[in-house]
Amino acid sequence: MRIAIASDHAAVDLKATLRDYLIELNHEVADLGPETADRVDYPDYGYLLGSVVADGTADYGVALCGSGIGISMAVNRNPACRCALVSEPLSAALAREHNNANCIAMGARLTGIDMAKACLDAFLSTEFGGGRHAGRVEKLSNPPA
Repeated sequence: MRIAIASDHAAVDLKATLRDYLIELNHEVADLGPETADRVDYPDYGYLLGSVVADGTADYGVALCGSGIGISMAVNRNPACRCALVSEPLSAALAREHNNANCIAMGARLTGIDMAKACLDAFLSTEFGGGRHAGRVEKLSNPPA
């Protein structure tokens, strides 16, 4: 899989750890930054991640900031993105199965490394269930008039 990963300064260490973990799992990973813990604005990296997933450069995105909240909001500004903020594997799996999430967000100040890896594993190993969920997911990108 082609996976893009981005963070803000608060999550740069978790980003590096998860990037390396994804590479170990033989995924193609695009690290969108930042490279250091110098202060940056999470919307810039969230918008960038959203655009890379929306244009098909990456199959999935991993968005990280201190809480995961702000960067998930930024990613979700792109109508082609469905970014789910998760803190445990069940939510990560349900985000894929029920909502066809193409991005996952986590908070570096709230989610430990082992839990973050477990969330990634659940997210990447779960397929979209389709069926009754498909029409609802379509409405996320194309709301009724």
